[in-house]
Amino acid sequence: MKTKYANEKTDLEKILQTIYDKENKLKEEPKPENNTETISWQDFEKVDMRIGTIISANNFPKARNPAYQLEIDFGPLGIKKSSAQITSLYNKEELIGKQIMAVVNFPKKQIATFMSECLVMGVYGNNNDVILLNPERKVENGSKIG
Repeated sequence: MKTKYANEKTDLEKILQTIYDKENKLKEEPKPENNTETISWQDFEKVDMRIGTIISANNFPKARNPAYQLEIDFGPLGIKKSSAQITSLYNKEELIGKQIMAVVNFPKKQIATFMSECLVMGVYGNNNDVILLNPERKVENGSKIG
């Protein structure tokens, strides 16, 4: 009798160990690179994205990577500055008058000697060049993206 129960106990221990090992393996497996954290709708609503028009673009020689210093008119929100690493696809002259999308409620960020006040939004192209996001049609500066 003792032997029968001893065997059943051993089998149960093996099963439990297998389950434990599988659970731990799942916890240890790395997440895929494209896996992003899910945020709530309330978190998303906190991000203030607006349309603005670039009114000046200057070289930024003190930036770690090639960049322009931009001044962007956001209408009722005023003019904000941003550093943008977009020199490989855009020249300064073609940026003037261009409408772009930007996050305007991030904290200011010191970049070398320049204080960036908003984050210009773009998409990484084939060579990791930034392609600016802009509205399909001209809209009022300061228009909220939603």
